[in-house]
Amino acid sequence: MIHIYCLNNGVTKDFPIGSSLLDIYNGFELDMPYGAIAARVNNTTHSLALRLFRNKDVEFIDITTDDGMRMYVRSLTFIFMKAMNEVFPGEIVRFENAISKGYYCRMDNPISEEQVALVREKMHLIVKSDIPFKRVECHTEEAIELFRKVGRIDKVKLLETYDRLYTSYYELDGYIDSYYHGLVPSTGYIGLFEIERYADGVLLRVPNKERPNELEDKVPQEKLQDLFEERLQWHQQMGVETIGEFNKGVRAGYGIDLVNVSEVLQERRLSKIADDIQARGARVVLIAGPSSSGKTTFSKRLSVQLLACGLRPYAISLDDYFVNRTHTPRKPDGDYDFESLYSIDLPYFNESLTKILAGEEVELPYYNFVKGEREYRGNKLKLTPQMVLVIEGTHALNPMLTSQVPDNEKFRVYVSALTSIKLDYHNYISTSDNRLLRRMLRDAKYRGYSAVETIQRWPDVRAGEEEWIFPYQENADVMFNSSLFYELAVLKTHAEPILRAVPQNIKEYSEARRLLRLLEYVVPLQDNELPPTSVVREFLGGSSFKY
Repeated sequence: MIHIYCLNNGVTKDFPIGSSLLDIYNGFELDMPYGAIAARVNNTTHSLALRLFRNKDVEFIDITTDDGMRMYVRSLTFIFMKAMNEVFPGEIVRFENAISKGYYCRMDNPISEEQVALVREKMHLIVKSDIPFKRVECHTEEAIELFRKVGRIDKVKLLETYDRLYTSYYELDGYIDSYYHGLVPSTGYIGLFEIERYADGVLLRVPNKERPNELEDKVPQEKLQDLFEERLQWHQQMGVETIGEFNKGVRAGYGIDLVNVSEVLQERRLSKIADDIQARGARVVLIAGPSSSGKTTFSKRLSVQLLACGLRPYAISLDDYFVNRTHTPRKPDGDYDFESLYSIDLPYFNESLTKILAGEEVELPYYNFVKGEREYRGNKLKLTPQMVLVIEGTHALNPMLTSQVPDNEKFRVYVSALTSIKLDYHNYISTSDNRLLRRMLRDAKYRGYSAVETIQRWPDVRAGEEEWIFPYQENADVMFNSSLFYELAVLKTHAEPILRAVPQNIKEYSEARRLLRLLEYVVPLQDNELPPTSVVREFLGGSSFKY
């Protein structure tokens, strides 16, 4: 027998050696409204199909957790890919990106409404049949040959650069695929989903994480989708749609070429935005984006481009317009809510901006974060005809922030690190994971925070973004993607030691292990030849800009 301590109820029970997590879940008879979809074993997330042979601590998780939702989406993706293979035998289907509260998938040719209906019918049949997902572990060379035979060259390229003796893949009623984290035990675990036509492909819609009995509300994100499409074209031009292709390029000696071309493409985009600002005659440039999107470096690089256009950019920090600490809104738990729009003195900010744009001389405030109060230090501003105000901050695209400024005087930019390179065609890389790695490195280098502390804060950061940033991103006049082809390869070298330092006896270990698992597939690049103006320097150090 083995001793299993269940964190859900604080009870220890004995089970036969080799019991599956599903057997153990049933043995504890837990009251989980949405049921268990996975489990954390010694703080590492696993499928319920895993069998245990030693004493363990186990916590069962459902779809309302991040790990549970990821496992649900991966399993649903497998079902979708099998159904697509039955309707379109031999066609390559690409799982591109998260968009509109769902996941965008496409083929080389557009799909019709009738074909979508047929795929949907096949998916429901697969779910109803409750077919088990079978995990197969084998020599990596064996898996390479299996995928080569079925024409999955994207997986072949990834596994050829994986450098591990063994790997695993999954089989579903004769159809094979690989997913780099666990799946639910069988297709019957997948309940709610929907698919519909989207752009040239299909939108795979999933349950709402907080309300799993409802689908996520579909959110129009045409501008964001256009930005993904632009980046996809860049990847195709470079021949680096997947990490496998990127890895092969690095090992062939083209790593620096990939760095340089990636930077040049980004700089050309910056130059075009500066030209658009000049052509518009805008007097206020508003820059917003989520955490670790590179907003600060973007604003500095954009300022250089504006100077080249003959304009004089002047940066104004929204932080200096915070209300005094005693007036800061509070969260339900009583903590200060510094992410709230109302942590900014909106009437005062609009009054100051209106006066500045009217040509009046205005004394700018300085916010003393130690005292939690606004101060004045004699810093005055009077706008000249060639000057452009550059305002960067969380709420820059919220209409309430600049409600008294005419739209024709504003130019709005949304910045985010929209990771568009994929592990392979069926495994996309989360934009949120890219930003978390960036933030982790910046926190460690400049703020003295450990990876544990960054991981702990991340859910609150994400919640603030959902409330105050994402709803306004489509207000942007232009969007800028700050991610780079080579970025994960450079972040890997710095992130792995920090992630490995997370101890196993705390719950943050699960997230650290998941990120390390992702980075295992990436061939590293050193950062010594990165340009000093690169957005990645904001997080690694070595930038020529002052922050």
